[in-house]
Amino acid sequence: MVNDSVSFGTALRKRRKALGYTQSYISQFSGLSVSFISDLENGKPTVELEKAIRYANILGMDVKVEPRG
Repeated sequence: MVNDSVSFGTALRKRRKALGYTQSYISQFSGLSVSFISDLENGKPTVELEKAIRYANILGMDVKVEPRG
């Protein structure tokens, strides 16, 4: 479950590594800087939401927001 920027970043990092991608590789074709990807994966709370969602999509992940049940 993702409930803060740290757990979101951790989930992204795990997925990227599972795919065998480096931050540099993703940066080359996505237009996202390595520093942005690093900040996001390290849970920096000030990252831009639109870019964060785009990065998750690049990794083949859906970002889903729904009520707690």
